[in-house]
Amino acid sequence: MPKLSIVIITFNEERNIGRCLDSVKEVADDVVVVDSYSTDSTEMICRQAAVRFVQHHFEGHIEQKQWAISQAVYPYILSLDADEALSDELKQNILLVKQQWKHDGYYMNRLTNYCGHWVRHCGWYPDKKLRLWDSRTGHWTGMNPHDKFELDNGDIASGFLSGDILHYSYYSLEDHYRQVEYFTTIGAKTAFEKGKRAGILNLILNPSLKFIRDYFIKLGFLDGATGFTISRISAYATYLKYKKLRALWRSKQ
Repeated sequence: MPKLSIVIITFNEERNIGRCLDSVKEVADDVVVVDSYSTDSTEMICRQAAVRFVQHHFEGHIEQKQWAISQAVYPYILSLDADEALSDELKQNILLVKQQWKHDGYYMNRLTNYCGHWVRHCGWYPDKKLRLWDSRTGHWTGMNPHDKFELDNGDIASGFLSGDILHYSYYSLEDHYRQVEYFTTIGAKTAFEKGKRAGILNLILNPSLKFIRDYFIKLGFLDGATGFTISRISAYATYLKYKKLRALWRSKQ
């Protein structure tokens, strides 16, 4: 039976990390938390939980998660964010996989809790993620801050586990807007560095299309007021990213 390392990156996650660590106790043979110098009680909570706690300067989500793999004791890895936890069904299926590992990696769905509401539409569910894998068969990629793990042999080498990663995303609207500011700044910077540009039509059309997609096509209206709020803020985030990207090009000129 292969042994499993749980890898988690953190920064000021005292509100979430305890729940995350509690949820992996049954499946973990090794837990390492890679922290980018938190200033809250994240470290204390991790040390009380008797997991390995390593600090490393943050250079980007992709870079941090790729470096974190090197800190794992075992090549078989379950990667979680600090604001995530395993459902009971998912835990049982991970235990079954450990008894007979058949694929290079395994996908699972992620279910998000938004200000106390579980969101099942808006394009937020099922939010399929590749989080359990043999680290020798792939690598982290994507465009910061949106990272993803890719298998060298593609999805043909993957399986799927039922059960959910429970994602406790935002506790308040202020949390959401704060994350929008953070992610759009990183996203605009990454796009700028790759030479991407944003025209005036991007500012006008893309946010509108984003709202229509999430609220109507992805059935966000079935999530009630929560679905409308998510769709509206997501559209605003699209607008803000392009606005920041245009500002970067103007500053360069």
